[in-house]
Amino acid sequence: MNQIEIWFGIITRQSIRRGTFASVSVLVKQIRDYINSWNENTRPFIWTATADEILAKV
Repeated sequence: MNQIEIWFGIITRQSIRRGTFASVSVLVKQIRDYINSWNENTRPFIWTATADEILAKV
C-alpha cells in the first residue's frame, strides 16, 4: 500500500498539481502521457527505512 501512496504523491506533485486542465479528457491525457514517460525511464522504488524502523512508528 505504501508504494501506491508514494506513486500517487509523485504523479500529483510532478504532473497534476502544476497543471491547468480545460476538461477531464485533457487531465486524463496528461496522466497517460506522464505514465508513458515514467515507464520509458523505469526505476525501482528503494526503501530507505528498515522494517524495524517502520514498525516502531506504528
